[in-house]
Amino acid sequence: MEMTRVPESGYRIIGLWISGLQRRLTLANLLFPFKVISSYIAAIRIIVHFKPDVVVGTGGYASGPLMFAAASRGIPSLIQEQNSYAGLTNKRLARKATRICVAYRGMEKYFPAEKLVLTGNPVRKDILNLTEKRERGLTTYGFSTTQKTLLILGGSLGARTINESILAGIDKLRDANIQVIWQTGKGYYQRVSEATAGQNLLKFRITPFIKEMDLAYAAADVVVARAGALSISELCLAAKPAILVPSPNVAEDHQTKNAEALVQAQAAMLLPDSEARHRLVNEALTLLFDLPRCARFSTNIQSLARPHAARDIVNEIEIMLSAA
Repeated sequence: MEMTRVPESGYRIIGLWISGLQRRLTLANLLFPFKVISSYIAAIRIIVHFKPDVVVGTGGYASGPLMFAAASRGIPSLIQEQNSYAGLTNKRLARKATRICVAYRGMEKYFPAEKLVLTGNPVRKDILNLTEKRERGLTTYGFSTTQKTLLILGGSLGARTINESILAGIDKLRDANIQVIWQTGKGYYQRVSEATAGQNLLKFRITPFIKEMDLAYAAADVVVARAGALSISELCLAAKPAILVPSPNVAEDHQTKNAEALVQAQAAMLLPDSEARHRLVNEALTLLFDLPRCARFSTNIQSLARPHAARDIVNEIEIMLSAA
């Protein structure tokens, strides 16, 4: 996705021939050593040509070769770990990193404590102070101010379990006299559109992608979402009660660990992916009308917000530069 979105934002991007290591014997795994060597050589060339003063890695297999290339040339580096469970790449890079910015407490179990700085994850700033935007958000979707609104986020590409769970219980949602904003993701929009055609869903707004997320959050009373690091950081800033359905198809099940961190703070509800088809709609409707629980979730999740994450990370980079 970033190979398209980054150039659209006016920045140059260079891709590396690298992919994750599969947990079973595959052709991709046989190619992995060659990809690592190729990517490392390409990363060295990028470093030599671009001459960076500092390098930032946000985890994942793509940042590994560049961070190692920077370290080999003595260039200061900063790791930004977004999740509550450190990824393999970041754990291996930690020894060479100058500073490690994290979004959760207790990350000493993965990284050297003396390098850690709690900053949070940078997210869009327009989701701050949503109360002032609520009326505008409801008006944008043609919704009433007197009915509950459920926001369903399947991610930009789509979350199969969430979409299928909503389809399975769509009659209950329609009959509950609530309003629904449903982002299906591009990969599932056509299927959902076909499945819901002719069902008289007058209070549903079904879309493949939400551009003005601040207005969608502002209109929502409860949010259903995956438990990716940035999604959770947005929910903390938006201070919205949420039901998190962690994706089971991610490295080391880190989305479940992200969601568990919120559950421990009584800031959200976790619903396992395997149970979503049978429970998601019922749980969403129950939470929508449980005002005390919604208030508790909202207060507790807001306490976890880090609205100045981007500024704090930049401050750390500037400190590194001044010490170089």
